Amino acid sequence: MLPLLLGVFLVYYAYNKFTPEQLEEMKGYFKNANYNYILISTFFSLVSLIARGYRWRYSLEHMGYFSAFKTNLSAVCIGYLMNLTIPRSGEVSRALIVKKYNTVPFDKAFGSIIAERVIDLVILLSLMLTALLLQFDNLKTFLIQKIPIQKLTVIGISGVTILIVITLLFLYSKWKPILIIKEKVSGLIEGVLSVFQMPNKWAFLFYTAVIWIGYVLTFYFAIFAIKETSAISFGVVVTAFVVGSLAISFTNGGFGAFPLLISEILLLYSVPETAGTTFGWILWASQTGLIIIMGLLAFLLLPLLHRNK
Repeated sequence: MLPLLLGVFLVYYAYNKFTPEQLEEMKGYFKNANYNYILISTFFSLVSLIARGYRWRYSLEHMGYFSAFKTNLSAVCIGYLMNLTIPRSGEVSRALIVKKYNTVPFDKAFGSIIAERVIDLVILLSLMLTALLLQFDNLKTFLIQKIPIQKLTVIGISGVTILIVITLLFLYSKWKPILIIKEKVSGLIEGVLSVFQMPNKWAFLFYTAVIWIGYVLTFYFAIFAIKETSAISFGVVVTAFVVGSLAISFTNGGFGAFPLLISEILLLYSVPETAGTTFGWILWASQTGLIIIMGLLAFLLLPLLHRNK
């Protein structure tokens, strides 16, 4: 509930600072937006979703398990839908679905998902570094103001300490529950390493590129929906995309956080806060709507596609 409550608070915070005139201005942006560009944006988001479902087969096949594309895509769609309710629960549900319908061991399926996340994290960090290099002067003030460096330092030190304790327990403890966890972790490690050892790694990387190019194009075409955001450069698009990607992890699917942070970053580039907030909500709503529709369809169709189970 905490991320959801945070999202509700951010919505209240964001709109409480707008005057009635600004709220009317935002209504005008919503009304006059060119939603044809949002349809194009949503198409590229759908392409990324399909590519993610198809990419998963390579790491599973490398471990000796076959999972049909229809099952993989359904699992991915349901996973995204689950993440709107309980953050990061989607990864667990994905592994459970292929375990149920294709008898893929949970630990190895989950390990392959972790491997995907590692690759995706590397790409996101690369985009983040690119954005910092291209827009450093504008972003320096924003980062200093918005990121609580001291709190992050305390959290980081605490996290490292906990990690060391867990590692020592894992390496030297003979306690039965720890031994069971070790067995499961070995499956996770196999799943992670499968990305780098698979014979089809280039196909895997190709679909990874399709996924992330699709994400960026999703954001890029959406900017043309509103006149005030249509003039921003591609470098600003990449910067806002990175900020939006980080915002999604703060609350359930970025609820409240995504529009707020997008408006803050676009404000650095002379986009009015009302226009930036409206753009953030339109983009967030279109992507969330796609996830809900695809997730519910997957829930309904998955049993029908596996009637023999």
